[in-house]
Amino acid sequence: MAKVRCKETRADSFFGNFLYERKVAKDHFLRKLNDVIDWNRFTRKLLVYYQGKGEVGQAPYNPTIILKMLLLSYLWNVSERMIEEMADDSLSIGYFLGLGADEKAPDHSTLTLFKNRLIQNAGTRIYDDIFNEIVKIAREKGVKFGQLQIVDSVHLVADVNVEKDRKRQKEDQGPRDKDAGWGAKGDKTVIDAEGKKHREGQYFYGYKDQVSLNADTELVTSIIPGYANDYDGHKLKELVEKDLSMGIEIEVVTGDKGYDDGENHYDLKQKGIKSAIRLKSNRTKKKDKNKAGWLELERSEWYREGLKERYKIERKFGEARKWHGYTRCRYLGFVRHAVQSYLTFMALNLKRLVKLLTGVAFR
Repeated sequence: MAKVRCKETRADSFFGNFLYERKVAKDHFLRKLNDVIDWNRFTRKLLVYYQGKGEVGQAPYNPTIILKMLLLSYLWNVSERMIEEMADDSLSIGYFLGLGADEKAPDHSTLTLFKNRLIQNAGTRIYDDIFNEIVKIAREKGVKFGQLQIVDSVHLVADVNVEKDRKRQKEDQGPRDKDAGWGAKGDKTVIDAEGKKHREGQYFYGYKDQVSLNADTELVTSIIPGYANDYDGHKLKELVEKDLSMGIEIEVVTGDKGYDDGENHYDLKQKGIKSAIRLKSNRTKKKDKNKAGWLELERSEWYREGLKERYKIERKFGEARKWHGYTRCRYLGFVRHAVQSYLTFMALNLKRLVKLLTGVAFR
């Protein structure tokens, strides 16, 4: 196998090393993140999508530097232009990227080219691979995964002004985001003009992703980017199979009523996994032969304890929204929305992994 070549940096200069040792604290989050992850394992994985694969032709920036910059833009919830400026001004970021103390970071256009190259050559597959690799690293580092998985869906609003978009389409122009759609996000209680309370549906325009979280580690273990009108119940099997393929041992799966589908309960049973999916009320009100079984499930300890843990995935979604911009799409189109989802949950997992292994928190 030919040796890969990347553009040389001045990270190992005497002056740079001296300055980094003096100015970047030993317990700095980015120093710990560099220690926890062997970033070199991503280099060849990414270079296969470059012309010449880093073996012939002009040496490119090490793609791991670009990947790190993208992840930092999600950690701090800033634009790619802003993370370029931050990298040029911050010694800790320069250290993390492996640049010389006086060396310029790749510019924001290089980050855009990098994303486009991966999308054109691999779609979202490479992002899924990198996400899985981070989960794998956690296991290699000795993080103990529990046997309860929590599943839920989370929506992301499209980068579209809906009213303006309607006007565009009335003028026979296409939608701003051709892949976005309408989806339901549950009911809310409203009070009408007569002061009476009633339930009213809530809707969003954008995308919906399926997520699986390990209850003990609070690491996200699987993601399935999806469309707004996807039925949650049809995604559980794929989430569970992705988790199992990562070597995660599952004893119980819990989720909300959206996953209460007969086929899901059956599939979990076939896999030797207990269901703690919240049952719809009609399950135990029906006068049929299955009622006793559903009542028995509701009384089981694993069902009750599993449902108590569901708040952890809601808390994770809250963290993503509050700190990492996971409320609105940065880009247009399904694939770019999926890239945002993968990078967001990679950033969340890196924060959590550093905390689990070193005790150092990002925020």
